[in-house]
Amino acid sequence: MDTTKRTIALIAHDGKKADMVGFVKDHLEHLRRANIIATGTTGSYVRQTGLEVELKLSGPMGGDAQIAALAAEGKVDAIIFFRDPLGKHAHEPDIQMLMRIADLYNVPLATNPGTGTLIIEGLI
Repeated sequence: MDTTKRTIALIAHDGKKADMVGFVKDHLEHLRRANIIATGTTGSYVRQTGLEVELKLSGPMGGDAQIAALAAEGKVDAIIFFRDPLGKHAHEPDIQMLMRIADLYNVPLATNPGTGTLIIEGLI
């Protein structure tokens, strides 16, 4: 990982993975200038765009927690998390913890493409 680049974390619930891939394609040139980490399944989809992605565990298996830990350590500059606000998720406590960590450590967190665009254009 290039320490001179910003690090962006990407996460998407199952119903939002296609939205995340579309978002990445729309912002590919910006994202190529950053270190990208992602939860396992989301990252595998994003890799199909040709973007280099460091994979963490899938969200339900602890990937959200891994990204939260990196945010708490100051190793993540922003998180883009397309979550399904209408879905029920077994790992909801991890999701809430990730959002709490982002707030606690002042890490920008986007939960939709509009805010994601603002974050990417502002950071990279």
